[in-house]
Amino acid sequence: MKILFLINDAPYGTEKFYNACRLAMTIQKEHTETEVNVFLMADSVTGALVNQNTPQGYYNIERMLKAIIN
Repeated sequence: MKILFLINDAPYGTEKFYNACRLAMTIQKEHTETEVNVFLMADSVTGALVNQNTPQGYYNIERMLKAIIN
């Protein structure tokens, strides 16, 4: 099976990006045969920038995306 996550919300300020990453990571862990793809568009592309200064109280989206990609 293949699953595509299409994310277009900013990485910080809401939990939408974070929840998409959490779901993608959980699927990868529990269903190893499933191919997970993430497509970033609009404000979400800033979540893939390296060396992010994560706002206090938020998870680092850059690290979460790296875990999904690896």
